[in-house]
Amino acid sequence: MPAAIHPLVVAIPEADLDDLRNRLRRTRWPEPETVDDWSQGVPLDYLRELCRYWAEDYDWRATEARLNAVPQFRTEINGLNIHFLHARSPRPDALPLVLTHGWPGSVVEYLKVVGPLTEAGFHVVVPSLPGYGFSDKPGRTGWGIEAVADAWAQLMARLGYPRYGAAGSDWGTSVSTVLAQRDPAHLAGIHLVPPLAAPDPATFDDLTPAERAALADLERAQRTEDGYSLEHSTRPQTVGYGLVDSPVALCAWIVEKFHSWSDGDALSRDDLLDNLMLYWLPGTGASSARLYWESFATVQQWFTRATPDVIRVPTGCSIFPKENPRASRRWAERRFTDIRHWNELDRGGHFAAFEQPELFTAELVAFFDLVRGQGTSSGPANVVT
Repeated sequence: MPAAIHPLVVAIPEADLDDLRNRLRRTRWPEPETVDDWSQGVPLDYLRELCRYWAEDYDWRATEARLNAVPQFRTEINGLNIHFLHARSPRPDALPLVLTHGWPGSVVEYLKVVGPLTEAGFHVVVPSLPGYGFSDKPGRTGWGIEAVADAWAQLMARLGYPRYGAAGSDWGTSVSTVLAQRDPAHLAGIHLVPPLAAPDPATFDDLTPAERAALADLERAQRTEDGYSLEHSTRPQTVGYGLVDSPVALCAWIVEKFHSWSDGDALSRDDLLDNLMLYWLPGTGASSARLYWESFATVQQWFTRATPDVIRVPTGCSIFPKENPRASRRWAERRFTDIRHWNELDRGGHFAAFEQPELFTAELVAFFDLVRGQGTSSGPANVVT
């Protein structure tokens, strides 16, 4: 008997919102930074004002209503209840598409593109990673990106989709790539923002300006940006105490990355707090960080192997300028042997669907239109939600 799929309506008790406001108002603040920029972290004045707005003016109920406007469900896969959005397209040739977020993102990243993608001919499935959002928190080890990819393959089969596409950013790029390794027979293609591929040493004597800039940004990030990943991948439980107990600590930890990795001011205060609430309300500071403990070494190996593991599934790649890393096409082609779409855009950062929803939607449409009609029928079979 197939596992049940249960509808979900998000309805946070008012007492939980009151508790958040009280914690924000009772914050014990540190002294200001001793520099005039973000080089020591989130500036005190910026964070105090953002948290004042969060406590006094932010409207969670409006965000809750936007979430509930998209059909949401939970279903148990391998012992965990997985939360997901599932919006069907009216088009008879619609292609099922699973979109995967990462850290410090959430399903909120994709709310701006769900409607446009369904109109463009996709049945859109957006799961919350295990330990994130309204999915269950793993109570045992083993929930790395391979287990997540296997769960997504089960989820798409359970929804009745024998052929589907996969896309994502951050951890979603890794999960989509692993899906191409573990479920290639059912994949129409994968779209990656960006493709994860190691720089090719054979090109180092003949680098393009873009490749030089990409290598410089990687080196800079290792010096100034990667402390969070070292903590997540080695001591997620330790950092989790503060992230679950203090909304200000959580806000600083996550908003710093949105500031560093976004392109300009594309995201509003409400955008930042909408996403943040999917960490605060379910208390996922430790459980979300734990994915790094499970899988960060695996992804690092992708950048250190002399011979890359080969991905043969049709692949689309979109390179947004504030993204890091940014593989060149000749680097990516060593790993992804069937690149059908490659585009280097002029604006946008790490949170492409959130920052530039129109561009992100156009990129997915451009790629998946190239593979939509190939292979078996993409229509739903025995869809149960």
